[in-house]
Amino acid sequence: MSLAIFDLDNTLIADDSDFLWGQFLVDRGIVDKDRYETANAKFYDDYKQGCLDIVDFLGFSLAPLAAHDPEQLYRWRDEFVETLIKPITLTAAHALVEQHRAAGDTLLVITATNRFVTEPIVKLYGIDNLLATTPEFKDGRYTGKFIDTPCFQAGKVKQLQDWLSSSVLNLDGSCFYSDSHNDLPLLNLVEKPVAVDPDDKLRVAAQQAGWPIISLR
Repeated sequence: MSLAIFDLDNTLIADDSDFLWGQFLVDRGIVDKDRYETANAKFYDDYKQGCLDIVDFLGFSLAPLAAHDPEQLYRWRDEFVETLIKPITLTAAHALVEQHRAAGDTLLVITATNRFVTEPIVKLYGIDNLLATTPEFKDGRYTGKFIDTPCFQAGKVKQLQDWLSSSVLNLDGSCFYSDSHNDLPLLNLVEKPVAVDPDDKLRVAAQQAGWPIISLR
């Protein structure tokens, strides 16, 4: 039994759930359109360029969670998943997950997008194990802060190593599927890195390293 690790955004789904959640908040009038939409686009561009300040971004993206009652947030999230996420799940991604499940592999999603947004998305694929940036929840509300290490770039490696230290699993035979050059630290760690519909920087790195390049689109 090996560990099969999947990135989420633009890997198992055909867009970025973090960015889409921000746009959902804008479209529903939950946040200020001009200020939030511009900042959301700028942070997403920084991510794609590999220069995202993750702490600044989390301060921005988690603030709406602190501004609203959790029950209202969950209702919005249900609508978000139903209207924006389900249409961009990928048949080939479901098939790939099921292939690993049938082989007896342990399935894990590891994503920089926070757990509030991603937990119900991962459940659409029937995957129980999720490592993600975790919003702080205290006294019955989200605080707008995060706990532990942000699950981004080298932080993904840190979170995975911490998770493995408390389990009987290891990286023998492990694979990791990702679209982003931001995941190179983890791709370089596993035994079987796979580039999935990769961005330009990851495509070049995968070609140079001789890694498989696949499409789930």
